[in-house]
Amino acid sequence: MISIQAAAKSLNIKGKDFLTLADFSPEEIKGLLEKAKLLKEAHLQGAETSILKGKILGMIFEKSSTRTRVSFEAGMLQLGGHALYLNSQDLQLGRGESIADTAKVLSQYVDAIMIRTFSHEKIQELAYHAAIPVINGLTDLYHPCQALADLLTIEEINGELKGQNLVYVGDGNNVAHSLMIASAKMGVNITIACPEGYEPDKSVLQLSQEFAGENGSKVIVTSNPEEAVVNADAIYTDVWTSMGQEAENEKRLTDFADYQVNEYLVQNAKKDYIFLHCLPAHRGEEVTAEVIDGNNSAVFQQAGNRLHVQKAILSEIL
Repeated sequence: MISIQAAAKSLNIKGKDFLTLADFSPEEIKGLLEKAKLLKEAHLQGAETSILKGKILGMIFEKSSTRTRVSFEAGMLQLGGHALYLNSQDLQLGRGESIADTAKVLSQYVDAIMIRTFSHEKIQELAYHAAIPVINGLTDLYHPCQALADLLTIEEINGELKGQNLVYVGDGNNVAHSLMIASAKMGVNITIACPEGYEPDKSVLQLSQEFAGENGSKVIVTSNPEEAVVNADAIYTDVWTSMGQEAENEKRLTDFADYQVNEYLVQNAKKDYIFLHCLPAHRGEEVTAEVIDGNNSAVFQQAGNRLHVQKAILSEIL
């Protein structure tokens, strides 16, 4: 059985916030992935650990969640710690208490904060005033825990990350942003195929391209999904209408009609391509059932890896 001590090598990021992968070096990201693999193997072998015994994670949710809540809560329990679910409407934060006061108060009670919210500025303000590490469970700009799980899934299936060709088809949203940065940091070539008007944030694109230049990869944005997926090692998509965009749903269904990941589109990819989706999925919209439930799909392995990368993050920053 694998030793838990083998998974305990420190990356020297104790106390560091986890807001975006742009703040982490390729070596640190690689270290988190290696830690996640060790913790995953230990978990699958039934090994128990209490490396976070006595530690408490406060989890603030302003956006509902399945994967984020369950994976963080389960992860803390598996590491010997505890997690507190804090719905924003149950906190004074939902009644007008400032972010600064919330951060300072929670710093007296818990050892880290995970927040899933809308504005990225809010999580930056929370981290600024908190005396404890803050983890980004999702904002409108970034979703770094998801991107780390995506990298782990690709690496588990295809081996070396560097040189892989990853294609994201759909909205240039928070998932796409973190995926671009993660890929660029790790030498993965990434192409974002999206309709005009739905491109990634320009500043995030520029930052990703700078990282890609440093690590020998490419970040490309195109409006042609058929060309984008040629020789793809992995194809990724997300819902066309994210939480908070419900009023745009009808327009988005029209604008993204040509960006569905279906059997016709994936014919241009490598035969052994990996299909990825951060979930939840809307079968018949951004992806067909034949693809997401097909032999090339790794979406549930990907979802499972959220648990293990987050355990790696928690164990390192705490």
